[in-house]
Amino acid sequence: MPYPTICPSMTPAPFNACCPMTKLLLTIVLVATCACPTGAAAKFKPGSEWQGVVTHVSDGDTVFVRPASGGLPVKIRIDGMDAPEICQAYGQTSRQALQLRVLHQTVSVNGRRRDNYGRVLARIRWQQADVGEWMVRQGHAWSYRYRRDSGPYAAQEAQARAAQRGLFADARAVEPRDFRKRHGSCDGPGARAR
Repeated sequence: MPYPTICPSMTPAPFNACCPMTKLLLTIVLVATCACPTGAAAKFKPGSEWQGVVTHVSDGDTVFVRPASGGLPVKIRIDGMDAPEICQAYGQTSRQALQLRVLHQTVSVNGRRRDNYGRVLARIRWQQADVGEWMVRQGHAWSYRYRRDSGPYAAQEAQARAAQRGLFADARAVEPRDFRKRHGSCDGPGARAR
């Protein structure tokens, strides 16, 4: 006897995979399961601290960290510093420095807040060292400025400038916020180093 192509009236719909309602419910459950953040991202609370492994470095100030407790990697914007845009002069070098420092390493993440893009803004520590502080001190990023505040790593930036380390060896280096105002985002079509 051939299998029916429609729901038999005697079989309850939730248990019958051929029923359109069952297919719809299964699709909704699957989409909801995939769309919901898991692990540390779902439980994020300002001031929370957790451990994880850096699985990807997007640029000089953005990483993905897979929580040790499980779940999907969480997109982290390192708080307190601003690295060159990836398509900007020194952007690739900044990303490479961060990769060499933390990629595939276990780090501590201290979440501060979420930014306008939903990323967790956090301080990251590797082997007890503040990664943002290290990036600025080595001349791979600026201390993040806000209005008249020089940012949390102003002293490290001053040292890097005085020693002409990294991007501070170039007197024409442009801060990322100014670069974005002039050129827009690196995400657009045809984005390349400028």
